[in-house]
Amino acid sequence: MGGAFLAAAVLARVGARIGLPTIPLFILAGILLGPNTPGIVLVADPHDLEMLSALGLVLLLFYLGLEFHLDDLKKGGRKMLAAGSVYLALNVGAGFVFGFVLGWGTSEALVLAGVIGISSSAIVTKILVDTKRLGSPETRTILGIIVVDDVFLALYLAALQPILSRSDSLGAAVLDGGKAFGFLLLLALAARFGTRVISRLINTRDDELLVISFLGAAVLVAGVSEWFGVADAIGAFMVGLMLGSTTSGGRILKLVHPLRDAFGAIFFFAFGLSINPGDLPGVMWPVLAAVVLTAAMNVLSGMFSARVYGFGPLATANVSTTLMARGEFALILATMAAGAGLDERLPPFIAGYVLVLAVLAPLAAGRSHWLARVLPGGRGGTGPGAPGGEEQGGGDGRKAPVPA
Repeated sequence: MGGAFLAAAVLARVGARIGLPTIPLFILAGILLGPNTPGIVLVADPHDLEMLSALGLVLLLFYLGLEFHLDDLKKGGRKMLAAGSVYLALNVGAGFVFGFVLGWGTSEALVLAGVIGISSSAIVTKILVDTKRLGSPETRTILGIIVVDDVFLALYLAALQPILSRSDSLGAAVLDGGKAFGFLLLLALAARFGTRVISRLINTRDDELLVISFLGAAVLVAGVSEWFGVADAIGAFMVGLMLGSTTSGGRILKLVHPLRDAFGAIFFFAFGLSINPGDLPGVMWPVLAAVVLTAAMNVLSGMFSARVYGFGPLATANVSTTLMARGEFALILATMAAGAGLDERLPPFIAGYVLVLAVLAPLAAGRSHWLARVLPGGRGGTGPGAPGGEEQGGGDGRKAPVPA
């Protein structure tokens, strides 16, 4: 584990000198030092880091929940639902059709619909932190789409499981979906109406006790979420949403930073361990086609979101590029596909697709002003006063007024 931390740190420091984002470098460290490449092997079995990796994902989504306050959900309303629904319709629909274009079966197409359709909450969170855009108005749109994605994912996984297991019981599928939805509804009600009670339970002047309390709550609810068929990451997000609205929310946000950074790095390192570079050449062309398709669908959905929220070209480009990342949920689907005995090309395809976008999305998000120049209204620059400039939340990390 110590070697994993240090390897990720060394590669990230080297990459920072030439302007590369940290996420793909953490993944690269896992690939180079894992069991699937020659040379030094720090971790022979990726499952050795499974618990630490899961903790990294929980902390990344818990932090996201802390940043996304309930007021944002209430204010988002129909706009957030519209933006998220269009994003899912374009990307999930494209992924489903793409599976049939490749000549794969219906089950494979359903898996690809989820892989191509749902953005990576963990990587998107890391991109927003690294680009210092958490205070930009379009970030609330991005987080709103992520929330809609995550709710859809919980229901999608519950519905997909009996299909992949060749279950003929519609009743079992409906029951699993109902359990997941019911648990999500319970968490949402607790976040909406239980803030005062939760604030009293969590509040303490002792930082040590506060860390233990919020960490225990996040991990416990994440674990319980899995019992109900809801992704653990979504449970952690909901806990962050609850605690972010309490009187201790500001302190928790500060205290969770080092934990999020450390275990988030292990999550991406462990992801790299699962990739076998030797499997990638055989699926190279389908991967590249899927990447182009994803980029196109994200630009279209970003333009729709910009129209709904009144953003300019630069904010539109920020939304489009940030949401391109695919990651942890795609890996969950890859594991399900392997266990169900689907087409053997599917797991390496997913690994290659996720790796390319894990590298491309942070790079594209950091250079979103290039895309802004070719979007409608982007000609003439993106400075203050231009369409999509800083006054509309251009991504320089400063607070900006949200357009009416």
